Amino acid sequence: MQTRVLKLDGVHNFRDYGLYVGAGGAKIKPGLLWRSAQHGDASDQDLADMQALGIKTVIDLRGPSEREAKPCRRHPDFSADVLAHDDETAGLALHTEAADGVITAAEARAAMVRLYEGIPFRENLVFMLRRYFEVLRRADGPSLVHCVAGKDRTGFAVALAQHTLGVSQDNIIADYVLTNQAGNIEARIAVGAAQIRAHRGDISDETIRTLMGVEADYLVTAFDHAEARHGSLDAYLAELIGIDATARDDLRRAYLEA
Repeated sequence: MQTRVLKLDGVHNFRDYGLYVGAGGAKIKPGLLWRSAQHGDASDQDLADMQALGIKTVIDLRGPSEREAKPCRRHPDFSADVLAHDDETAGLALHTEAADGVITAAEARAAMVRLYEGIPFRENLVFMLRRYFEVLRRADGPSLVHCVAGKDRTGFAVALAQHTLGVSQDNIIADYVLTNQAGNIEARIAVGAAQIRAHRGDISDETIRTLMGVEADYLVTAFDHAEARHGSLDAYLAELIGIDATARDDLRRAYLEA
């Protein structure tokens, strides 16, 4: 984990999701594929550390209400292109949306699973996933994808990219659940608790922890529903995201070590 996670003060879950073995036993190049939570609480040192990565494009999966509530801080020399949707991609962050009407941790988990059944088909998120893969296919330097907590919308986007590059499902899931360890988990839970309680009122700490974490079943559920509707994950990517065999080969040439 130490080689993947960039330890920052106010930006959680900031990490390189490359480095895994992809198609043909080739490793994904380091330093090109980054993911994180929102940057509104970034310290000045965080901004300097992120600026040093040379990120060329930021894909912000949050909707306008989320961006307005927590604008990203930027380094004075920040010059990356920022792509975002003009409309809501989730209404609320999925962990906040899942909190609606739940009381127990078991109810929270069931709500998260239900949301993941539909995450592959959210229209505005699909639009942003297409834009993200267009950025990846251009391969114009390092990119960063993020949402609010960097775990649900971002986690799904990253899992699709890793699948496209030929990463095994076991490693895709392992990277997905690394969210539960990456960065300052207690601080992330505290921030998430404030967000959820602002919208839903008082809710138990155990339930908050369930909503702010991830479980392998969530991602498996999303993949299963994409496959059920399209026949396979590759068909889902081709038919809904625009990543056919040619695009997949382009991505593998760009991001896998020769």
